[in-house]
Parts: sequence; structure tokens; C-alpha cells
Amino acid sequence: MVAYLGVDLGATTIRAVVGDRAGQVAGTHRTPTPRGPTGVAITEAVLDAVREACADAGVDPETVVAAGIGAVGPLDHDAGATVRPANLPAGVDRIPLVGPLETLVSTDRLYLHNDATAGAIGERFFGDGEDHLVYLTLSTGVGAGAVVDGHVLSGWRGNAAEVGHVTVDPEGRPCGCGGAGHWEAYCGGANVPGYARDLHDGDATSLDLADLDAAAVFAAAADGDDFAGRVVDRIGRWNAVGVATLVHAYAPTTVAVGGGVARNNPEPVLGPIRERLPAHVHVGTVPDVRLTDRDGDAVVRGALASAITGGTGDPADR
Repeated sequence: MVAYLGVDLGATTIRAVVGDRAGQVAGTHRTPTPRGPTGVAITEAVLDAVREACADAGVDPETVVAAGIGAVGPLDHDAGATVRPANLPAGVDRIPLVGPLETLVSTDRLYLHNDATAGAIGERFFGDGEDHLVYLTLSTGVGAGAVVDGHVLSGWRGNAAEVGHVTVDPEGRPCGCGGAGHWEAYCGGANVPGYARDLHDGDATSLDLADLDAAAVFAAAADGDDFAGRVVDRIGRWNAVGVATLVHAYAPTTVAVGGGVARNNPEPVLGPIRERLPAHVHVGTVPDVRLTDRDGDAVVRGALASAITGGTGDPADR
């Protein structure tokens, strides 16, 4: 087998896959993302995940012909690294990726992307080859990748479509990046508990506000907790505003939504977007908003597709 490698460095999980030119996966490995203490510790965890995926596929890392990486941003594309990621501890200043991985796999055909951009590449490669699409991840954080007129947008240093840090409320709640009022500050899974506490005003609730996560908020809402339902409704409003921003910026025909928050709560997350989006869109076309990433592997599969196609995701380039 001619081996291609895909790597997903997320704020919560590291995934690695080895596959063939058709995108058929032969080996996989996943492991929790270390919480530091340094970026180099996370680099080492990425390299270990690659070694394990190669072992699972029965190939030597040095036989890999090309590799794609989808990583939490912001990126320093020229240096091949992630810098000061918002959803990792402050001590994680820089995570070297391209150089160490290039040494391990002995190829210079490495393609580094923002993780959501890798998701968009995967949607294009494994889907219908769409030329106008956005992949939106609603997970620990919020991010997007865009394909416009058949071109994957990269941007300066690889940071196009960092929409989690679009300001939806200039005087709003603090974001993990240090800014305020960002989309991610309300709808990123890591920030939902804090947002719920901000909204609580003595309301009766079954939630333990001192020990809370996003899953508990959505579960309580599904069980009829009025306060949790109000939180989920507010999240739905912010998500509709955020997706409208994507539509006006990139004019996609499809918005494919992945990430753990969406994957685990498809109707409470996607329903309000679909319902409210037409009222916010003024460019003539309301895109199809659909769930993707049902297995949690959209980004790593997109990284694999990037390796296969030289970064384009176009099935014609395989």
C-alpha cells in the first residue's frame, strides 16, 4: 500500500490515520491531548499517535509519501506550528508540528491547515466535490473552513476563517483568547458552562452550576429544565448570527456542521440555525445546513484527503 497520513490535533483529542490513495483507512490511533506543560509535550504526543497509527496499518513511518495536518489555531504556517491556542493552558505557547513530523516520516510533502479548514477539505474530497462550501465545527471551540469557487481558503499564515473569534457582541463575555464578545465565548463547548452561570438569575434548575459542562446543559434542556432550555435557546440565537456571517462572507451552498457539541445535540443545535437563518441572510441564497462528522473524524479524514490531493481536497487531484 502507498501510505498517506492524516493528523488531527484538537484541543481535546489527537487523532492519526493512515490510508491509501482512495482514502481507505488502514490504521488509526487516538489519544487525549496533553494539557501541557509545554508545546513540545504536545508535539511528542502527536508523534506517538503517528507511530501508533502506522503500526496499526503495518507500515513504517518512513514509508509515508505525504501527510496532512489539521490543528487548532492560530497557526504560524511559515514556521509549521500552532501558536498560543486559546483552548489550551497558557504555558502552551508554541506547538511545533511540520518540522518534527517531517523528520519522522522522511517526506517534505506536508500540508498544515487550521483544523476546520481540514474539515472543509475532507467534506469536498469524501462528499460531492462541492466548489462552494463551509465546514463549521462547534466543539470545544468554534471554527470554520471555506471552499470558495473551488479553492480552499488558507489566508495569511493559514488563519483564514477563524470565525470563532468574530465579535457578535462588542461588550460581551470574555473569550479564552483574551478578547470579548466572540462567537466562541458563547457557543464553544468550553464556554457554555460559564455562559449558563452568567445567565442564571435565581432560576429554578436541576443543574449543578458549580460542576457543569456543555453536555449537562443540553441534557437538562432535553429533560424539560426551563432554565437550561433558555440557555440552549440563547446559544441557538448566537449560532444563527454566526452562520449568517459565514454566508455573507463566503456565499456557500452548503454549511456542513461538525464537532462534538453539534454531533451530540444535532436537533437543538442545527434546528435553531435552520429556523432563524433566513431572517439574517440578505445575499439571496440560504445554504443547506446539514450535520456531518458523525464519527468525530471529519478533521483527520480531511487531513488525509489533503495529503492525497496536495492540499486541495479536489477528488480530481487524487
